[in-house]
Amino acid sequence: MSSLNAPNIPASGTVICDSLWTGSSLVTMQDGRYNIIENGVLAVKDGQIIWLGTEENSPDFVTAVRHDFDGGIVTPGFVDCHTHLVFGGDRSAEFEQRLNGVSYAEIAAQGGGILSTVNATRKASHQQLFEQARFRLMPLLAEGVTCVEIKSGYGLSDESELKMLRVIRELAQSMPVRVKSTCLAAHALPPEFKGRADEYIQHICDVLLPQVAAENLADAVDAFCEHLAFSPAQVEQVFKRAVSLGLPVKLHAEQLSSLHGSQLAARYSALSADHLEYATEEDVKAMAAAGTTAVLLPGAYYLLRETQTPPVALFRQYGVPIAIASDANPGTSPVLSLRLMLNMACTLFHMTPEEALAGVTCHGARALGLQNSHGTLEVGKAADFVHWPLARPAELVYWLGGQLPCTVIYQGHIRGATCA
Repeated sequence: MSSLNAPNIPASGTVICDSLWTGSSLVTMQDGRYNIIENGVLAVKDGQIIWLGTEENSPDFVTAVRHDFDGGIVTPGFVDCHTHLVFGGDRSAEFEQRLNGVSYAEIAAQGGGILSTVNATRKASHQQLFEQARFRLMPLLAEGVTCVEIKSGYGLSDESELKMLRVIRELAQSMPVRVKSTCLAAHALPPEFKGRADEYIQHICDVLLPQVAAENLADAVDAFCEHLAFSPAQVEQVFKRAVSLGLPVKLHAEQLSSLHGSQLAARYSALSADHLEYATEEDVKAMAAAGTTAVLLPGAYYLLRETQTPPVALFRQYGVPIAIASDANPGTSPVLSLRLMLNMACTLFHMTPEEALAGVTCHGARALGLQNSHGTLEVGKAADFVHWPLARPAELVYWLGGQLPCTVIYQGHIRGATCA
């Protein structure tokens, strides 16, 4: 597969590394396929992979630490490329109401729905939001997540959106996981701007985004393009401002209806368009031409009891990379297991286990613009990988519930003895 990295090979022919990992099969996920190296060896130096291949073909290594796994498989670290982990309160009571027959309109009239989360998020302190988000993040880390994207979008005021983004930055600084921050101020219309959506969009463009950029609080900008949120024309104003500030864009698109937001996203070379249940063939063609990744969110599809599935066959036909994410959020996807999403992607969206695993490794990384450094086991990429005591990668998709034991390596070091 990969060969020696010449700068690390002394004249003697030995390779100097910080750690050596042997005794398992390497599921490299190069090109979105398993591409398994049986009886593999992986060498790490300065937090990067400097060599991988078979034990039979490996050079002599000089290493400070050697780890010998007794079988099993090693995969790239998982990438959860779409989450809303920072928010106040919870909506389990509303979930119970809906199951008891109360309509969403009735719940909203009682002060529920997204605005209940907005109110709780505004009231919560920075520390409260941090602790609650950390609590939700831990189960994802325990299942092998080494990179996660987290969005704002439940503050809907300058003060609260900035508070959320600062919490996300603190999580990045304090937790052993790569965190990408996304500003989703165009998530819903705040109560202060009721009936004045255009004014709110203008405020985001003129006031909030410049401050976000000035403080380096976001790595990307997102929006919700739907009849119940913002129109393509309104979203385009946000995209124009984001691009002018040097921020890449993403989009919630085609979840509940077809507004061709994914074509708009493609025109702005968006990193991803997400949900996509109602994407058309023209949408898919535009995404393919732009290199925009499709991010599918089976947790929301499941909880909302949707019946329109994303056009997976069209994504395959036109070569659009398909990522899978948890969409962890309080209203439509209270998901704390990315591995469960692998199974749902297969059972609900008819993806293959190989496609699903690619969705949380190489294609998940692509959805965050990290394809050159994360998502596969390759020389020169981050030494973020996971050892699983499993016979084959399909088992990651097959087992339902619980946490499979695993050893997570983050930046070349064991993050915890096990994730159990």
